[in-house]
Amino acid sequence: MFGPDTPSPRVPTVMHSTRTGSGPPLILVHGLGNTPRAWDPIVPALAARRELVILTLPGHDGAPTEHDSGTFDGLTRSVAEFVAAQRLDRAAMVGSSLGARMVLELARRGHAGPVVALNPGGFWRGGERTLFRSTLRASLALLHGLARTRTLKPLARTVPGRSLLLAQLSAHPWKLDGNIVAAELDALAHTPTAAALIDDLARGPEQRGPAAPGAGAVTIGWGRHDRLCLARQAARARAAFPSARFHWFAHSGHYPMWDEPAATARLILDSIAPPAA
Repeated sequence: MFGPDTPSPRVPTVMHSTRTGSGPPLILVHGLGNTPRAWDPIVPALAARRELVILTLPGHDGAPTEHDSGTFDGLTRSVAEFVAAQRLDRAAMVGSSLGARMVLELARRGHAGPVVALNPGGFWRGGERTLFRSTLRASLALLHGLARTRTLKPLARTVPGRSLLLAQLSAHPWKLDGNIVAAELDALAHTPTAAALIDDLARGPEQRGPAAPGAGAVTIGWGRHDRLCLARQAARARAAFPSARFHWFAHSGHYPMWDEPAATARLILDSIAPPAA
């Protein structure tokens, strides 16, 4: 805790955030190449109960980078510094994909608020690392080409285009909002640190646990149809964080807030609710 005479820690100038809703704070941390708009399908339900602090990671959605923003450790440092500077040490946190791994890492370091990790990365091994890197780098190259010819957004707004471009990430991409998909894929194509982050995540160490003593409750949600962070990796996440609550999304891929928004919002709100008196 900070006393009245304690100087606030440095706030990273590259950490952008927006706030909406009312109630106790809830920090949302998006994934690699995403933007704050990735949360749009569940924002109304969450904002009715919580003040949302929606982060934009350095290097994403036009935000500037720091020297280490192309690494998991660097982005985690930026988020941790923002949380400390804003005195949100006890705030609930929700992360998706890369963001999910970051909130688990902060729980490992002792973040006092509850955290919810949706399809966290960092639990791949052996050939899974090669699969992760090769498929994401190929997808990134495809998106770069489509963006250069200005065909990415129009294609993503069509049902066949979404079905092709999100085959690895969604259980039913044809059902998703074409405008959200178009914006998020275009953002990934224009994320300058994307390739470096993919390489860093694929080659770096596996995510460690467990949550530190005194950390808030941990919840892990996983889509059964995730073709990026494969469902079998969930067992490793559960072993690393043995006290965590675990939830399977039966009809979701890598982004349950897109494939099952109502169930995702419900899991988040139930998981971060204060314990009954």
